[in-house]
Amino acid sequence: MNKKSAQSRIAELTESLEHHNYRYHVLDAPEIADAEYDRLFHELKDLEEKYPDLKLPHSPTTRVGAKPVEEFGKIKHRVPMLSLANAFDEEDFAAFDERVRKLLERGADEKPLEYHAECKFDGLSMSLTYERGELAYAATRGDGVTGEDVTHNVRTIKSIPLRLQTKKPPKLIEVRGEIIFPIRDFEKLNRSQAEKGAKIFANPRNAAAGTIRQLDPGVAASRPLTGLWYGVGAVDGHAFKSVDELQRTLASWGFRVGEHRRVCQGTAEVMEFYRKVEKLRESLPYEIDGVVVKLNAMKEIDQAGYVSRSPRGMLAFKYPARQETTTVEDITVQIGRTGALTPVANLKPVKVGGVMVSRATLHNQDEIDRKDVRIGDTVFVQRAGDVIPEVVSVVMEKRPPRARPFSIAEYCAKQGWKVERKEGEAAYRLIEGGADHAHEILKRKIEHFVQKDALNIEGLGEKIVEQLVDEEHVKHYADIFRLTATELLGLEGFAERSSEKLFGAIQSARKPELYRLVFGLGIRHVGERTSKILANHFGSLPAMQKASVEEFETIHEVGPEVARSLFEYFSSAIVKKELKELLELVEPVPPRTGGGAGKLTGKTFVLTGSFPTLSRSDATKLIEDEGGKVSGSVSKKTDFVVAGEEAGSKLEKARDLGIAVIDEPALLKMIR
Repeated sequence: MNKKSAQSRIAELTESLEHHNYRYHVLDAPEIADAEYDRLFHELKDLEEKYPDLKLPHSPTTRVGAKPVEEFGKIKHRVPMLSLANAFDEEDFAAFDERVRKLLERGADEKPLEYHAECKFDGLSMSLTYERGELAYAATRGDGVTGEDVTHNVRTIKSIPLRLQTKKPPKLIEVRGEIIFPIRDFEKLNRSQAEKGAKIFANPRNAAAGTIRQLDPGVAASRPLTGLWYGVGAVDGHAFKSVDELQRTLASWGFRVGEHRRVCQGTAEVMEFYRKVEKLRESLPYEIDGVVVKLNAMKEIDQAGYVSRSPRGMLAFKYPARQETTTVEDITVQIGRTGALTPVANLKPVKVGGVMVSRATLHNQDEIDRKDVRIGDTVFVQRAGDVIPEVVSVVMEKRPPRARPFSIAEYCAKQGWKVERKEGEAAYRLIEGGADHAHEILKRKIEHFVQKDALNIEGLGEKIVEQLVDEEHVKHYADIFRLTATELLGLEGFAERSSEKLFGAIQSARKPELYRLVFGLGIRHVGERTSKILANHFGSLPAMQKASVEEFETIHEVGPEVARSLFEYFSSAIVKKELKELLELVEPVPPRTGGGAGKLTGKTFVLTGSFPTLSRSDATKLIEDEGGKVSGSVSKKTDFVVAGEEAGSKLEKARDLGIAVIDEPALLKMIR
């Protein structure tokens, strides 16, 4: 290929990969398999290495991470990043509405004010500056006037456009929003950190902030950060009439914006939105701590003016805190599937966020020492989404005279456990060949193997796994599929009907999707996303077993540490024997390579709002498994809009275009 041809191909590949990044990371509606994406990515990378002067500034290869920076530079925001005043109840909000009406010179008998309401994301505030459509730099909020230059890390976040998807970009624009760490990914990161003996993050926001403030962009590139965008600072070359128009425009330019938002006429509609989002809060994939309410018209926001460093026409309407106080009655140690030890506080039961909590993680000895948690202390406990409850801090004023410090090393010595703590690691681990805790480790491995995100064997919970391992019915993964209904009937608390039901669930799990099986094996450093990447790349478990470290490293998003872990796992003689037996009993289903005929083949769907039983990812999977496509935006090519509760602008557009609108039951009926 000559240089002219290479230039054309580089431009073509850059545009194609940019499109597929947007489909995957913003719309959650990929058009190609990961293996095909990897092939295009490596072709581009090879061409750029051969012709470095032809590399485009917005090339997807720049997301992988450049050289570490020596220190953070400073960036002054053209327009300060302001904070918001808070409201904590309906009375506070009513007072805000009354103040704004006076500022806008609206009488009490005039029509209600028009507000824009949206989720208040609990992330790291960020400002992205685009010059002539290209991402120039990214800065943290800092003190509101000057922030830190974190461009090297933000460029690695795949949901953030490196150039705006418009033919007429503004000359300059500062886009404002939040960098967030999705809750499920945060849980997985903390589990991985605990296994490695590394730092445990207190919450998703801290994880996002800690990642963005790394000098090495390779760290940010390895973590599934995303961004949600809702505002602007300085703008040169474009004008917005309303907040709603602004967010619609940002979405059309390639940014992720909040799904749950509404233009409200007056306080009653805002309160209705506030209460509905509060009900959805636990099921959201990211943390929120309230609803942001803004005057919708930009001219009214300016007319209302500013006080100190807050706009008068905007408000953060907070939800009640999800922290409670209780007493630490004891501290014990939990053994993980890799032998890592996690201290757990046994608490006086307390309701937190609507859920009764009696145990909370203390992460590791360093965290216990840093927070100075002792047996007998009164502590603050918090939970968010599906995150394991944790001890946040100690109420020192209530510490009893006989509160006892806790040491994992001393606890293990009393139990007769042989443990070690490697230099530089936070976690203690059981020493192989020490006291026999194979049963405990096996229980954790089996629990992980059968969980929802892995083989999803319904009914095979923690207590049943414990019985099966204690009674030696299950010694290896394969033994699960050798269980008989009679053996299950012999378990404590099992009757004929319940044993048959569990037996049926086990039989149904004999043909798992390949990525679920890989994830279920619990390979160190291999989470759900990496499992999908591996499944798409190799297509079978035997192919993975034959791969070298070097071959693993060639896969996009698989780094040296993960590659070594994979090779060491599949090279183990014990693992080889286990997998041989397992593959005689299960038949993993390889990933679809596209095109198969299904009940929805050729149909394009758009999802909006929240559904009664399906998550957004579940609905997407159901549609794609039947050959349909899921798009993130409504157009004339859309066949159906699936609308749930809190359906927004997509529903309106569908009605304007005369597109069929269905609900979740109708979708399921089409499939079944």
